[in-house]
Amino acid sequence: MQIHPHFLFNTLNTLYGFALKKSEKTPEMILKLSSLLDYILYQIVKPKVLLVEELKHIEAYIALEKMRFQEALNITYQTENVSRNVEIAPMLLLPFVENSFKHGKSIDGVLTIVIFSETIENTLFFTISNDVKNSKNEQGIGLDNIKKRLTMLYPKRYELDIKEQQSKFEVSLKIVLNE
Repeated sequence: MQIHPHFLFNTLNTLYGFALKKSEKTPEMILKLSSLLDYILYQIVKPKVLLVEELKHIEAYIALEKMRFQEALNITYQTENVSRNVEIAPMLLLPFVENSFKHGKSIDGVLTIVIFSETIENTLFFTISNDVKNSKNEQGIGLDNIKKRLTMLYPKRYELDIKEQQSKFEVSLKIVLNE
C-alpha cells in the first residue's frame, strides 16, 4: 500500500531540474507531490476513503507524470457519474495507474494511457490500458498483491480482467462497493 520509490525518485529528479531552470511549474509540482504524499502517509490508515478523494489523488499523480513526461505522454483520464458518497479502500486504484507508467512502453516516442472510471448505483467500473511492446504475458508481484487485497476486502464482490496483447495491456475492474 505504498507508492513505488521509482516514481518518487523520478519526480524529485524532475523537480530538481525544474528548480535549476527556475521554472514556474516548480511550486505547482511541489504542491501536487506534497498532497499525494499526505494522502499516502495519513489517509491510507483509514479502512475506507471517499472514491472522489481516491480519484482526485490519481489526478494529482497523473499531473506529476505529465510534467515529467511532457510531450512524450498521451493520456486520457475520464470519470463519469462518480457518486460523492461512495467509499473505497484507499490506494486500491492508484497501483494500476502507477503500473501503466512503470511498465508502459512508448510507441514512436509517446506513451499512451487511457483511464476510465464510473459508478453505477453501488458498483465501480474502472478500466486502464497502456501501450506495451512485445509483451511476454508476465504479471508482477504488484498485480498479485492487488488481487490479494481485492479478495480480502471485496470477497465475491469484484471482477478483475487483465488482458495482454502484442501492443496493449488492459485492466478492467468491477467492484460492488456496498452490499
